[in-house]
Amino acid sequence: MNSPSYQFSRRLVAELDCGIVHPVDQSTPIESMAIFCHGYGAGGDDLVGLAQEILQIAAPNAGTMLVFPAAPLSLEDEGMPGGRAWWHLSIQRLLSAIEDGQYELVRSEVPDGIDEARIKLTATVQQLLEENRLKESNLLLGGFSQGAMLSMDVATRGLENPPAAMTLYSGCLICERQWKPGVARLSSTKIFQSHGRLDPILPLQTGKWLTDLLSENGCEVDFKEFNGVHTIPMEAIEKSAHLLAQLTEASS
Repeated sequence: MNSPSYQFSRRLVAELDCGIVHPVDQSTPIESMAIFCHGYGAGGDDLVGLAQEILQIAAPNAGTMLVFPAAPLSLEDEGMPGGRAWWHLSIQRLLSAIEDGQYELVRSEVPDGIDEARIKLTATVQQLLEENRLKESNLLLGGFSQGAMLSMDVATRGLENPPAAMTLYSGCLICERQWKPGVARLSSTKIFQSHGRLDPILPLQTGKWLTDLLSENGCEVDFKEFNGVHTIPMEAIEKSAHLLAQLTEASS
């Protein structure tokens, strides 16, 4: 099979504006799908730059689709033109709670607006799967920072079936009581998690809380610490691509 060419387009899926990287030839069957959710304050296209590296590894000879939904809330009124959020967040309050050792407040927090964000992203994921005749077994779901937290919320409390794979970049454990009952359903999900040792926004320990929750409930997590800050290292991008390639191979 010849390597498919890809193009970028944008459209509304359910209630979310999505950037979509897909084969130019519409007759190319989509065999796997990855959905990446950006972090707080970023623009809707913040993670689109991952597409080239991922596709070079994941889909040189097969059809896949990469989806980058834009969060529904604008942060323009908060002095962040172009910035978007899945729910409103006080970074300073979060950092202060961590600095004061109020870990339980962070772990147990259920942010106002997370339910609405989960419902919207779940509807978008379901519509995309149905349009492309795919199932959750063909899906990689993930994101960065706030997008990683939302991905966990959708995987444990939104989708009817768990995604086949997840990539959680610089995520944090929140909603502990709400997530815990649904974490065991991810026991067969391939989970990759990355976190910077020097992260000044979500310290490494907050990511390890999430790893512990997953591990204690029967999930296998490939956890990568790296010498960096609040970012996505190339190794994490490559790992995501290999996970997506595995989904494509499994569906062939």
